[in-house]
Amino acid sequence: MAENSQSRAARKKQQKQSKQTGKKSLFKRIFTTLLIIGIVGAVLGGGLFVYYVQGAPDLDEAKLSDPYSTKLYDVNNELFAELGTQKRTKISYEDIPEVLENAVLATEDVRFYDHFGIDLQRIGGAIYANITEGFGAQGASTITQQVVKRSFLSPKKSIERKVQEQWLALKLEQKYSKQQILSMYLNKIYYANNAYGVASAAKLYFNKDLNELTLPEAALLAGLPQRPAAYDPYKHPEAAQKRKNIVLDLMVQHEKITEEEAKKAQDVTVESMLSKQTETNIPYDAFIEQVLKEVQAKVDDVNVYEDGLKVYTTLDPNAQQKAEQLLKDGIKFPDKELQTAGAVIDTKTGAIRAIAGGRNTEGINATFNYAIDGGSQPGSTFKPIIDYGPAIEYLKWSTHHQLVDEKYYYQTDSSKEVKNYYTGHRGQMSIRKALADSINVPAVKTLNAVGFDKAQSFAEGLGIDFTQPAFYESNAIGGGQTVTPLELAEAYSAFGNEGVHNEAYSVKRIEFQDGSEPIEFKSESNVAMKDYTAYMVTDMMKDVVTSGTGTAANIPGLPVAGKTGTTNDDKNAWFAGYTTNYTIAVWTGYGTEEREVPDTKIPQKYFKQLMSHISQGKETADFKKPASVVESKVEAGTNPGKLPSDYTPSNLIRYELFVKGTEPTNTSQAYDQLDPVQNLQANYDQGKQSITLSWKYKQDKKRPVTFTVNGATQGAQPQTITEGIKETKIDIPNAQPGETYSFEVIAVSERNDGNTSSPQSVQIEIPTDEDENDLLDGLDGNDDENNDNNGNGNGNNNENGNGNGNGNGNENNNGNGNGNNEENEGESEDTEGGQSGGGSDQNPNQETNSDEETNTDQTDDQPDEGETNNENNG
Repeated sequence: MAENSQSRAARKKQQKQSKQTGKKSLFKRIFTTLLIIGIVGAVLGGGLFVYYVQGAPDLDEAKLSDPYSTKLYDVNNELFAELGTQKRTKISYEDIPEVLENAVLATEDVRFYDHFGIDLQRIGGAIYANITEGFGAQGASTITQQVVKRSFLSPKKSIERKVQEQWLALKLEQKYSKQQILSMYLNKIYYANNAYGVASAAKLYFNKDLNELTLPEAALLAGLPQRPAAYDPYKHPEAAQKRKNIVLDLMVQHEKITEEEAKKAQDVTVESMLSKQTETNIPYDAFIEQVLKEVQAKVDDVNVYEDGLKVYTTLDPNAQQKAEQLLKDGIKFPDKELQTAGAVIDTKTGAIRAIAGGRNTEGINATFNYAIDGGSQPGSTFKPIIDYGPAIEYLKWSTHHQLVDEKYYYQTDSSKEVKNYYTGHRGQMSIRKALADSINVPAVKTLNAVGFDKAQSFAEGLGIDFTQPAFYESNAIGGGQTVTPLELAEAYSAFGNEGVHNEAYSVKRIEFQDGSEPIEFKSESNVAMKDYTAYMVTDMMKDVVTSGTGTAANIPGLPVAGKTGTTNDDKNAWFAGYTTNYTIAVWTGYGTEEREVPDTKIPQKYFKQLMSHISQGKETADFKKPASVVESKVEAGTNPGKLPSDYTPSNLIRYELFVKGTEPTNTSQAYDQLDPVQNLQANYDQGKQSITLSWKYKQDKKRPVTFTVNGATQGAQPQTITEGIKETKIDIPNAQPGETYSFEVIAVSERNDGNTSSPQSVQIEIPTDEDENDLLDGLDGNDDENNDNNGNGNGNNNENGNGNGNGNGNENNNGNGNGNNEENEGESEDTEGGQSGGGSDQNPNQETNSDEETNTDQTDDQPDEGETNNENNG
């Protein structure tokens, strides 16, 4: 400490000598400076210059020592936070160590002890830099000007403010010493993390008093005020390290330290210098961080912590309090390390209502805000944005559009297969089903059908900023681009807002302490998609919540649409959903740690509780179907979609959405009533004591059928002999002599066993042994015991016709019975072996060869059985 005091005394003596040397020319130099300003003012307009100077505020000593607090107001215009009111440690010049003073002057104002508040050489350099490198490339403000600006003037850049700043800087230099002005500056500036003044910053970051600071620590503090949030050492240590090293280079350049000292200090990492963070106790810190980002991005040269602003925000305290409470005790988390973050915005306006930045946070910028910073791969939450939204927008796909989940490889890498979250594939399905069940193969196919350029353009219209050098095919399933919860909520809100995208915003209005004109903020909006796209995607995402992968987010009685998402090995889990009032996106993961999330439904649970809470007592309208959308019945599995017929089973009738003018007009025939079998015959084989049934049927590949055969003895109830067979011929053994048998054959649809043909029947009487002997007697005098006796029964489909049986004996006593269909004609003759059968729908001119192969000509364009089954099972 003694050494520091001696150094301080020596510095003051040198500065005093320097001032004495220049004292004689002091007034001359001030006069010269004023003359130059006056000349410039005359050139610009003498009257205007005088007017600006006369309007400059007075030097108020109280304002020089204490900054104004910035007041933040919520959506109800109620004050919820003040920034800049925290306790600070004030210092005098004697408390400033030489190493810190050298670092600050080398960085901010190297000629501080040589100018009179305005550095003409620096102004010239700034003008040249702004001409050669663009406006704003270099500033010309001295430390004196910065003190004036922070104490009395609006941060808005204007000629008036600049003139007043220079004028007041001259007056400040006349009234106060350089040492006092430097102390004002170091007491006033903001160092991030609610640290005001250099002494508070040293205590916060290093837990040290100023006289204990090392060279690298002093360099870090000197570099922070330029961009406190960007160089926040806790939050952005790499950026802070680069800034610290720049300061050290400047100190070498201005001969404050040697190159060797700089090299040694540059090797010290920021992380190794920092002490543990402490809580700041400012409410709603995650939301305030977004406010700070917006103000700094939209208003030039403003310091929210020092400029005495009134900032009117979009914060809904009810939503913010619940969002934070759920992170503490509203959800059961598996461990302390698992992070969760979310954002709530107004679906119609984009106004941010709440931000939950993460668990176990400790104040503004104290920990990483996962809701607005960084980002993670969004997984399947990207499917509506990259795949199905663009497909409906550009290709006018319906929600019924059919795709096949099958083995499929990326088109940009044929060696890499697209994997689903389950083993195997589910075949043909609608895009509604593919989205509800979050199936990857149809999603990637959809992106390739749309094209990368259109998909990226669609997503950019929703506010997604693609930072990757190329658009990757894996974006189809959320495997390329990264997003934050706030960005995802902003994108999803457009689907719930009839296709209109609003930029998410937290600041509505800023008022300045000097009474200058307030700044009004309005969200930038654009029509991101057609209203039919927004409604149809929303309707599909309703299914995600009610019957798909997002049922844990379902809220009974509240119309909600949304989508789940996970990344490889469940390292990230997402849910984004919305009503007509609010949109919420929630992320869960371990940040930079490569760990599996134990419960991937946490985002759904968080969404459900938060959305339920903020929707209480608020009318939530359902999503309104626009005139550009037509809802139509469609038969499941038809491709392209067709209207159901009168015979389509009710469980296969879907209600799907179509862009007006693309709805189906053709009716499906897949389930029309089946044709009955033809030419049904029953033949008795006495030697085998069996009956052979045979028939004909013209098969249709798109309407495949099987057959059911029923039979009974005379007077008994029919019983099923066989079913589900495709053959058109069967043998029935153990036929009993003297019995009369009735048979019927029914065609049954393979797709729907409720769709059957009308039954066709045939009857056959089995002769007894006595009957056979009687029939043989007297025909040829031969009573050979080995005579064969065969009986034939032929079906007849003529209700008015009489069957004729003609038996012709031969040497083997074989009889053949032939039936015909001639109307009102024919006789029935009992001859050797013959017994006529029942009716059938046989065409009289149709051949009756039971061994003829089944006709399988295709007569319909319906999908095959596998396609329909996959739709039902998927």
